[in-house]
Amino acid sequence: MNDIFHIALLLIKKKLRVLSKSEKVRLEELGATHSFIKDIRWGSLMQKVPEHATVDEKTAWNSILDKAEKRKKKTSVLNLRKRRFKYVAAAFVIVLFSLSYVAIRNIKQVTPHAAPVSTVIKTGTDKATLTLEDGSEVTLGTETSYQAKNAHSNGKQIIYKPADDEGVPEIRYNYLTVPRGGQFFVQLSDGTKVWLNSESRLKYPVTFTDGKTRAVELLYGEAYFEVSPAADHKGARFKVRTQVQEVEVLGTEFNIKAYRDESNIYTTLVEGKVTVNTKDAKQVLAPSQQLDLNLTNNGITVSHVDVYNEISWKKGLFSFKGMPLKEIAKVLSRWYDVEVEFADSALEDVRFNGVLSKDQNLEEILNIIQNTNFINAYEIKNRKVTIK
Repeated sequence: MNDIFHIALLLIKKKLRVLSKSEKVRLEELGATHSFIKDIRWGSLMQKVPEHATVDEKTAWNSILDKAEKRKKKTSVLNLRKRRFKYVAAAFVIVLFSLSYVAIRNIKQVTPHAAPVSTVIKTGTDKATLTLEDGSEVTLGTETSYQAKNAHSNGKQIIYKPADDEGVPEIRYNYLTVPRGGQFFVQLSDGTKVWLNSESRLKYPVTFTDGKTRAVELLYGEAYFEVSPAADHKGARFKVRTQVQEVEVLGTEFNIKAYRDESNIYTTLVEGKVTVNTKDAKQVLAPSQQLDLNLTNNGITVSHVDVYNEISWKKGLFSFKGMPLKEIAKVLSRWYDVEVEFADSALEDVRFNGVLSKDQNLEEILNIIQNTNFINAYEIKNRKVTIK
């Protein structure tokens, strides 16, 4: 994974001596491929947090690769401390460093008696329930497999076969339901890829008809779509419906967050162009724009956002950039399948910065938040977390 935040996270964890064996191997592989990684100086990074904290990670990564390629063609050794290249290389690390240093530095410094824990909370896994057109249900998970005429699953994903050419197929629908504590990937019959987050449900045709609109419905939850281009399907557009809006695309990547317990639907465009149709408005989005639809008054707001923060869940990370603890609690409750409550309501509005792995256990994440003095204590009992 040549993702800028992922690489930065590995470098930070190396500095703090908390790399796992597999992470160490991965970092060595990256270092062998991209020599500039070995040349980064931590003193410079610490001094440049304000300057580089908002750098665009994708642009920085592409710039790094471009400059690294030019560097190979030069006969003399490039002195990173005297060239602008150093600052580009520093930028990609500092993006995550500014968010994560405080959160990661205490991974091994768990307060011994800080949190009474009476229940072991496991991290989320790949799991879902597939509901077939006849109403029967199939449980999908890491230890199961599923095989049908038109689809197969290895327990981590389900792949549908393209439609055959035997006339117009009868439209049949499947449902994929991801519970709390789960996530799942589905590739639809047209090649569109969909990543489903915890507590989400998607309705979709088993096969699409070329030339006719391809439509699916996100009944609730969060999903990331990588849509197969319309040009590959006789110009057929792709639509994603939620309870009060419709997103129409030709072929692009975007994220929709539409949870049942939230009063807003967020549509974030990563690449390409989409049109969002609501009851009262029609809005075209450009990359890095997010449309916020207020379900209470149907009002919409369009703003530029840090796309990485919106889709980090797909990459196995929690990216909390100035997020209130109340919102963080919702994210954690879905992934770890727990109930979170606050002993003091004033804590709900406390904002926390951090980029953390979804593979970490819940106690570890809560200890990180506690050790950075954002909360005083917490308690886990019978799948209920009380933040104090």
